[in-house]
Order: sequence, then C-alpha cells, then structure tokens
Amino acid sequence: MLAPFEGFVAFLSLTVVLLVAVVVTGFTARLRAHLTLVACTVISLGVTIWYAEQLGKQYNLAAAGVIMPVHLALAKIATLSYLAPLASGFATLRNRGRKKLHLRLALTTVALTVLAAGTGAWMLAAAEPR
Repeated sequence: MLAPFEGFVAFLSLTVVLLVAVVVTGFTARLRAHLTLVACTVISLGVTIWYAEQLGKQYNLAAAGVIMPVHLALAKIATLSYLAPLASGFATLRNRGRKKLHLRLALTTVALTVLAAGTGAWMLAAAEPR
C-alpha cells in the first residue's frame, strides 16, 4: 500500500489520464473501450477519494480557511455529477439521439473534477501539516 500522499497523487493522475481516455474513446465512438474506461475511471476515482481522506488526516485542513468548505462542496458535487453522464450514457445506448446531452453532461463532470482537483491542491497548500 502506498503512503497517503503518494497514493493520492498516483490515483489522481491515473483518474485524469483515464478521464482523457474516456473522452477520446467517446469522441471516436469506440464503445467497448469507452465503457471499460468509464468503469476503470469510477474505480480509480473511488481509490483517489480514499487516499484523499487519508491524506486529509495528516493536515489541519481548517487552517486552509474558506477554501476548505469550497473544496469539499465542489468535491461532493463533482463526485455526484458522475451519475449524470453514467445515466445519460445508458440512455444513449438505447437512443443515439441523446449523444449531445451525454456529451454536455460528461464535459461538465470533467470540468467539475478539474475544479475539485484545483481547489484541493489549493487547500493542501494552505493547510498546516499535523
């Protein structure tokens, strides 16, 4: 098992790489690869969140000030937002006319993930190690 910081960085990086691969395979309509990568991304995100929780225990996050509640809210919203493209993706499998909505939801989820990662980095930089 990796130390919290190393595990967090490794799985966050893997999640970002997988997200890029999900977007690429979605745009190129490689359905089997796309679906496999979606599943891998969700698993990687779960592991990333677990490592983030472990890493957070090593810092006084309250010392980061107002960015802490902002990050936590964005992180929760980003995580929940994964449900929208998952649901619209299944709907798109049945009705290809929903591809545009699925794309918008997926890109929104990617944007929220990037915002959550950025505010998380800001929060850790502003926090005090325990």
